[in-house]
Amino acid sequence: MDQLIDTNLRTGALPTPRFDAAAPWQAATGAGERTASVLFTGPRAIGAELARAGRARVIDQVAPARVAAHLRNMTLPDIVWLFDAETIEEASFADICDAVAAMECGLVCETSLGALDRVAALVPETIRTEWLVDPDPADRIVALASASCALGHVVHDAARDETMERIDRLQDEVARISRLLGDLAGQRALPGTPTAYAPPGESGVDGMGQVRSPIRDFSSAPRSFEPEERTIQRLRAKAVRRMLRQRRMREQYFPADLFADPAWDMLLDLYAARLERQPVSVSSLCIAAAVPATTALRWIKTMTDAGLFLREADPHDGRRIFIGLAESAHDAMGRYFEALEE
Repeated sequence: MDQLIDTNLRTGALPTPRFDAAAPWQAATGAGERTASVLFTGPRAIGAELARAGRARVIDQVAPARVAAHLRNMTLPDIVWLFDAETIEEASFADICDAVAAMECGLVCETSLGALDRVAALVPETIRTEWLVDPDPADRIVALASASCALGHVVHDAARDETMERIDRLQDEVARISRLLGDLAGQRALPGTPTAYAPPGESGVDGMGQVRSPIRDFSSAPRSFEPEERTIQRLRAKAVRRMLRQRRMREQYFPADLFADPAWDMLLDLYAARLERQPVSVSSLCIAAAVPATTALRWIKTMTDAGLFLREADPHDGRRIFIGLAESAHDAMGRYFEALEE
C-alpha cells in the first residue's frame, strides 16, 4: 500500500471521478475551449442535438418541478433551458425564476405564441432570457450562442455559419436605427452608436470629407393646444397604420423576406399604438414584426437593451406585460413624421 501511494505521488496521478452526468451528451471540443453547461428540461434528443453541434454540455435533464432544488443543491449550470415553458405550473415556474436569479444563471424559454404573454410576465426583467417560439434547430443554436455570449463564455464554433451572420446583421441594423433616431432627435446618438457616425459639425463636412445635409432641430417647434394636438395624433396614427398596411401589401407581389425590416415595423406599430393610447402585448408586437416569432423576440430584446423599448406591467393583470416606446424613441419618431409632413 505504501509503495502504491508513493508511486501515485511521484507521477502526480489522481483518481478520475467515475460519475459524469454529461458524458453521453457532451461533444468534443478543442483544447482551451469551453462550452456552456446547460440544465435541460426537454427531450434528450434536443439536448443531444445541441451537444453534437459542439455548443452545449448538458449536465443533467430533470423535470421542471426539480429544477429549483437542483440549482440550489447540485452542480450550478450556466444556462437553464425550459422546454414547453407554458406547461410548467405557475408556482414551479416562479420557484425556478427565483433560483435562476439567485444563482445568476442564464435562461432559455421555449413556448408557444399563444402562451407567450403569460409566460413572459412570469420572468423577471433582471434574468438574462432568450425566448424561442416554435423553434427549429437553427433557432436553438442561435439562442444558445447568444446566452453563452452574455455569460462571457467562448462557445465552440467550427465555422462561421449562417446563424452567426444573422446575429451580426441584427446588431448592425439596431446600430443603424439608433443612429437614425439620434439624428432625428437632434441629440447625441443612442448607446451603442459608433463614433464614426456622429453628426457632422457646423461646416457640414464629416471626418471623411463627405458633405452631409445639416440636421434640423424641431425641438423649438410650437405645440398646439390639447384638443388640436389630439386631433393631430389621431390623424398621424391613421397615417402610420396606412404605412404599415402598405408594407404588408408588398408581400402580395414580392417574397416577404425580401423587404424584412422587423425593427422598423415594430417601431411603427408601437408609435401608432401610443398615439391611439392602446397597450401592445409581446405577442401582438411579434405579429406586427412580420417575421417568425423567435426572430421578433430577439429583436425586442435587442431594442430593449438599446434603450428604444420598455417593458411595462399591465396595471390590471399582473400576469401580462406590455412593450412600449422609450421617451427618446417616441420623440424621435414624432420628429421623423413632422419632417415627412413638411
